[in-house]
Amino acid sequence: MPNFRTDLALESALQLGIAGKNAQRSEGVRVLEYLQEGYPVTFVTVENEEGRRAIGRNIGRYITLDLQPYFLRQTHYFPRGVRCFAQHLRQLLPPLRADSCVLVAGLGNRFMACDAVGPMVIDNLLVTRHMGDPFQPVAAIATGVAGQSGMEAADLICGAAAQISPAAIIVVDALCARSRNRLCATIQLSDTGLTPGSGVGNHRRPIDQKAMGVPVLAIGIPTVIGGAVLAEELTGTSAKPDHTLFVTPRDVDSRVRELGRLVGYGISSALQPQLTVEDITGLLG
Repeated sequence: MPNFRTDLALESALQLGIAGKNAQRSEGVRVLEYLQEGYPVTFVTVENEEGRRAIGRNIGRYITLDLQPYFLRQTHYFPRGVRCFAQHLRQLLPPLRADSCVLVAGLGNRFMACDAVGPMVIDNLLVTRHMGDPFQPVAAIATGVAGQSGMEAADLICGAAAQISPAAIIVVDALCARSRNRLCATIQLSDTGLTPGSGVGNHRRPIDQKAMGVPVLAIGIPTVIGGAVLAEELTGTSAKPDHTLFVTPRDVDSRVRELGRLVGYGISSALQPQLTVEDITGLLG
């Protein structure tokens, strides 16, 4: 099978046959599937070096939320989605003191719909570092891309972190998928950090605990798929990998706006569990 790129641990697990209905046991990788708030969730844990080599992912935890109930507009789909997301993000966060600051960084180009996930999340995030009690301090930065600022996202985040000394960093970025059914319909959370642009072959400096000195959680939404893998998926005919052509959904702009709101509210809910969705709406207004 061609080695098509994907940023999703779930897709790597499926390709290796260690996730899904006919999953096989694998040493070093554990997969758990369940429903929470009506949303299908897959929890992939890469436990050791053997698992890392098998799945091609760093050691750590990867949580994938399937957003089909969201776009089917099932009952209370938005608050249920926010609660599901927030509960899983809390699992990955390190212990926080009441005065511990969390830095949220939105990566990507605001003016390119398929790359605007990060900025859209920042637009819908409750920033509280300047507000004091009773809120957990949260700061935010939208890094843009190197072509806009002349600086790597990692440099900007590192500079901000040096000024405010966060207890944890949350980075949000667009991802690349292997299946068209996951485009703008999946959220991946992990505690391994990320390397911006890796899914489309444009590797930048990694943003992880080693580089930043504090735990780094990564949140991503797949918005593009390789043209060759899409052709193979649609025709069933093997295609040669082409790392220069990527395809995005026709309605990517509206979906990214919606999911930016969902993730922004979800991060806010995870960090401010005393607030309801209505409270967050009021404070953002």
